[in-house]
Amino acid sequence: MKKLYMVSLGPGDVELLTLKALNAFKDSQAICVPTKSEDRSFGKSISYKIVKNALDVLKEEKEIVPVYSPMRFLQEDWEKEAGVILQTLQKYDTVSFVTLGDAGIYSSIYYLLDIIKKEDEEVYKNCEVIAGVTSFSAASARVKKPLCLGDMALHIKPINPRSKVETTEILMRPKVGMDTASLGDGDFYTFENMYLDGECITPKKISRVKKYMTLFINFAKRLS
Repeated sequence: MKKLYMVSLGPGDVELLTLKALNAFKDSQAICVPTKSEDRSFGKSISYKIVKNALDVLKEEKEIVPVYSPMRFLQEDWEKEAGVILQTLQKYDTVSFVTLGDAGIYSSIYYLLDIIKKEDEEVYKNCEVIAGVTSFSAASARVKKPLCLGDMALHIKPINPRSKVETTEILMRPKVGMDTASLGDGDFYTFENMYLDGECITPKKISRVKKYMTLFINFAKRLS
């Protein structure tokens, strides 16, 4: 069974890599690293530097596979990148692909996974996305200022959007016993006791909150 890890590298400091990310590198036979250089060199690649530092910490040597990523936001580029990943998986059983920051925030990972799902559904099903520290979470810590406290809200938005802006809502701090009808409709997922005993992830909005550690995400509609 082929195994693909989509690994978040965090904002730049190797010490902000998660233990899950390091374990993925240890388990991988090859690591696919994006580069903006057409000659596939890594001279200016921040991702490459983080990966190399991580491998030094682990005292591991792995095959590093360059993935040309020109950052043009074009389907044809993502198809070529996904192709490199799948070709690497033909040679190796366990492969990592890396992205700066967190995979869920303005990353190309989910464009690549859309393509991989069509090309090889077994690889997609056996793929694991590993979360990471975001740039804005790290920035908040650097200046000792909170992103949100009490009843504050946090908004993340693109400065120069290419199209209509759709919004994902993250709904936190519900009261146990509350009816969720007021949260409205949408592409909801409910996360209860995530990573803890009794974890339950439901691909819809549950009708009533049963546990304190409950998180709702109403995912934005993805535009083509």
